[in-house]
Amino acid sequence: MKPETTQFRVKAAATLDNKTVLQSLEHVYTGFHEGRLTAAADTPNWEELRTKGKAIKDHTIAHLDYYLGLLADNVEKNGGHVFFAEDAAEAREHVVKLAHDRNVKTVIKSKSMVSEEMALADALIDAGIEAVETDLGEYIIQLAGETPYHLIAPAIHKSREDVAALLDDDFKNGDPVPGADELTMLARAKLRAVFERADMSVTGVNFAVAESGSIALVTNEGNGRMSTSVPRIHVAVMGMEKIVPSIQDLSTMLRILIRSATGQRITSYITMVNGPRKPDEEEGPEEFHLVIMNNGRDKLLADPQMRESLNCIRCGACLNACPVYRKVGGHAYGWVYPGPIGSVVSPVMTGLKDAHDLPNASSLCGACHEVCPVKINIPRMLLELRWRAAEGKSDSRERASSVKERMLWKSWRIGMMGRRRFDLGARISRWLLRPMSKRGWIKKAPPPLSGWTTTRDFPLAASKSLKQRLADRKKPGGTNRDRP
Repeated sequence: MKPETTQFRVKAAATLDNKTVLQSLEHVYTGFHEGRLTAAADTPNWEELRTKGKAIKDHTIAHLDYYLGLLADNVEKNGGHVFFAEDAAEAREHVVKLAHDRNVKTVIKSKSMVSEEMALADALIDAGIEAVETDLGEYIIQLAGETPYHLIAPAIHKSREDVAALLDDDFKNGDPVPGADELTMLARAKLRAVFERADMSVTGVNFAVAESGSIALVTNEGNGRMSTSVPRIHVAVMGMEKIVPSIQDLSTMLRILIRSATGQRITSYITMVNGPRKPDEEEGPEEFHLVIMNNGRDKLLADPQMRESLNCIRCGACLNACPVYRKVGGHAYGWVYPGPIGSVVSPVMTGLKDAHDLPNASSLCGACHEVCPVKINIPRMLLELRWRAAEGKSDSRERASSVKERMLWKSWRIGMMGRRRFDLGARISRWLLRPMSKRGWIKKAPPPLSGWTTTRDFPLAASKSLKQRLADRKKPGGTNRDRP
């Protein structure tokens, strides 16, 4: 997927005008977020689990090279193959070549944000290979020709009418809308035949266990388990940070992931894959391949201020709690990872200069930090990126502010650093803006203040400072009223 992070304002405005999508986004809060609050309250040692989860991820990221090497060694001991990809293009080409070399005609995919990052489905289709999503939400999105809207619920912005139109060729506007069960059965009927003819499956990786060379998948539909056992070739794709040292660590991470993502105590299916099928096993793939992708994650790893973002376990809790995401939706962020965590990782991985609007898409209320199961301090990183975009080094590709903008804010800072300068600046601004004001308010200000009057009126600077008004009150018969 090509990043479209420069389009944040345009896409956000489009979402704000779409009442149907805004109504669908309400379920993010009333469903997932409130479910997470209930699950956390029902878990006596919830804060202890969060602290332990953070410690596990901090330790793993600090020793990432060691655990990646250990994981690769153990996957190969189990009979699997490991490929380290420097970027999305290299990972994509490896999987497509593997499919061609094995004469693969049909590939089934289980939900994977990394495969979205690679634009893998489109690459397979362009290569003449049938590629079909098997997660219900991803399947709906694929039929619509769109990208996922949410980390956990990719099609949450779609109404039942939208889904019916995509799944039922005979559905027309005005027809009775099928219920959720009926829509699911429609999708199941279409997908069952695809499972039967698939030669290869591609899945994501919720966690990879270094000590055993295993991968863990978390699903609620069973498609992940079928994808890993029915086709003759299984390819798992993962970002290099999706790793834990041990099975005991996996147990902790699964508890906090599932509760934070959907509010469940346990998900319907937790699938462990330990390589290809053994001679004495009845099911499983003949070949297992693990693709571990960098694609800019080394930038986060090398940055002490941003490294903490690699702790993310993609639960989506920060999206569900974020008041901005719940209004602008997932597509506004312009890349695979939306919401607060996307506003951190996308600018670093794709370029802050193009994505400088994303760190500003936050009220800094701290809700994302409060709900994060591994306690990632997202607001701190957003402030850091805001500073880099405004004040970064002149030779850096991070700085997005223009010379004009920087000069304007430097002038404002100088004016704010002295009483007399502040009063002089207020008098000058009042004199300049008064001709376009009415009763002390400006409805349409000129640049660079025009943005302030898009949705609000801008107040004219007061004719007297607070200090002057207080002094006037002390005089006999004085008044503090400021006249326009």
